[in-house]
Amino acid sequence: MLSYILRRSAYSILVILGVMLLTFVLFRFAAGDPAEILLGKNPSPMEVEQLRKDLSSDKPLFWGNWRKSEIYRSARFNDKKDYTGMKMEGTVEYCKGFLKIEAGKISFTRNFDVKDTKIAASIVFRGHITLDNEIYFSSSWKNKFIDLKDSPATLILSTDKSLELKSVEFYRTHTPAWDSQFLASFKEIATFTPDFPYVSFLNFGKTLLTKEDIRHVLWRGMWPSLFLMLPIFFGELILGIALALVSTAFRGTWIDRTIMILSVAGMSISYLVFIIFGQWYLGYYFNWFPVWGWGSAKYLALPVVIGVFSGLGGGVRFYRTVFVNELNKEYLRTAAAKGCTPFSIYCRHLLGNALIPIITRATTLLPFLFTGSLLLESFFGIPGLGYAGINALMNSDLQMIKSLVIVTSFIFVIVNLLSDIAYAWADPRVRLE
Repeated sequence: MLSYILRRSAYSILVILGVMLLTFVLFRFAAGDPAEILLGKNPSPMEVEQLRKDLSSDKPLFWGNWRKSEIYRSARFNDKKDYTGMKMEGTVEYCKGFLKIEAGKISFTRNFDVKDTKIAASIVFRGHITLDNEIYFSSSWKNKFIDLKDSPATLILSTDKSLELKSVEFYRTHTPAWDSQFLASFKEIATFTPDFPYVSFLNFGKTLLTKEDIRHVLWRGMWPSLFLMLPIFFGELILGIALALVSTAFRGTWIDRTIMILSVAGMSISYLVFIIFGQWYLGYYFNWFPVWGWGSAKYLALPVVIGVFSGLGGGVRFYRTVFVNELNKEYLRTAAAKGCTPFSIYCRHLLGNALIPIITRATTLLPFLFTGSLLLESFFGIPGLGYAGINALMNSDLQMIKSLVIVTSFIFVIVNLLSDIAYAWADPRVRLE
């Protein structure tokens, strides 16, 4: 058993590394520059510089000696708009995807002072260009990385002929070269510290809106989610198995058909319908339950009832299918021939041998105990992780969204590991080797 657990743990670590790599690709490559996305139109250079520093998005992706900087205004000339911090002279024409200049220049005003650092410009251009008293020419589109000799108060990019520009971005020196965005994504999971316990986990930084420590937000939101989802989980599991056993025991009768009709109806009704019906009739019209807030058990009663009944239909049908498939097995006929009572046959022999599919379904629901229900928490004002996730989406808080994605993936991996171990406990026929 120990060797199996160690081997499965090693596989789980590989899965976690794969998830982290995928998350890094999605949030760094696919999403683009987070500062441009979060700050909107025309942010100040210092705001962009500071946010990139907070998110580590100014560092090189994997390896490099340069990091992005807004010491001069960077720009992508993909549309016609006001570029603050830049002055254009000469014949300037905005084309689709680039800027065309005839015998003119662009002056970049230095936004702030930097000391003990070198500046470089990355320019995507076609034509003749003069920068820092050096002349460059390319007949096709070229990305030229140019080290600047100094950082004057006004940097001039000029042409005496024709120049087409797609983008101009500025960088400053960065050391060490291995201190990259990719390494920073791993440091968010675990970082060594000089003080006890010498390792710090889940260092996701601060939320972009409230500037709270994300680790504290996750810890604070986990408990309301657990208090909400634990009763839903056990209620749905116990009621689903009990109703499925009743339906199986009375298979083909009106009891079986009634349970199946109600189960299919429950599966066909949207989660939102359950929520709106419960809040309007049970909360507002009859005034049996509070419909918003968090503070005592009575605030959880209505969302727990809705959560149990909204998922009960699918659970009953699943468990009934499992139980019916077991009915024709030899061990049940043997138990009946030995004189076992129907209760013993169904609740001991049948249920015991159907544990593996039950465990499989239960483990798919377990991670939501920690992450909560997005709809229930947002509609009932429960400050759990689901509610925090909705707020992060609404406010484009990429750091919070990324932390929830990573934490949820960790929980799924751990739960899958536990489910594999539970299979061997539930059925000795499952081999661990």
